[in-house]
Amino acid sequence: MRRLDCTDPASRASSVALATGALRRHQLVVLPTDTVYAVACDAFSDEAVALLNEAKRRTAVDTLPVMIGSLRTLDGIVTGLEPAARDLLKGYWPGPLTATCWAQPSLAWNLGGDGSRVAVRMPLHPLALAVLQEVGPLVAVAANRAGGPVPLTCDDAVEQLGDAPSFYLDAGPCRPAPPSTIVDLTAQPPCVRREGALPTEVLAQTLPALAGVEVREP
Repeated sequence: MRRLDCTDPASRASSVALATGALRRHQLVVLPTDTVYAVACDAFSDEAVALLNEAKRRTAVDTLPVMIGSLRTLDGIVTGLEPAARDLLKGYWPGPLTATCWAQPSLAWNLGGDGSRVAVRMPLHPLALAVLQEVGPLVAVAANRAGGPVPLTCDDAVEQLGDAPSFYLDAGPCRPAPPSTIVDLTAQPPCVRREGALPTEVLAQTLPALAGVEVREP
């Protein structure tokens, strides 16, 4: 396990290179996002996903969420997006918005659930985006043990995950913030499953189908 200081812009490129190399070798990397520190792995590597579940002591069968670094990546992993839904993602990504979409049926990944849906987000953090733009879609979840405190600092993540990740990218503390808002674009009509940083009424200005629909708990 190595902890890399990414607070200095001069060392950031080398840190990203080390992290992306590890991810391509099916290893785990901890990196900051706009909400928490996350532990990430190659979304298409069953070996890496198994390591992530083991590190977090995760036994849930819920589908793991995926982060992307570019809207160009979206159509490679999801299908059936309506124009208004696409406009919503264009308007609020990168940012604290998670979208549950229909997954491309040809994808060779094993993220839990029945594989028909995938929750996708693009984080508003330059370091996370730099890694994602290099390696493509990553499974990324809070870098804590199941039931543990949400990690807002690299120290928090190290304390809980220890040597399981190959690299920790330390960019300083995350600012305490509400979680991302989760919008289910597979529901008819689309609905908010969790209201977080982005209120429903704000999102409804871009996706009017959300207006008047009560928040539906997942």
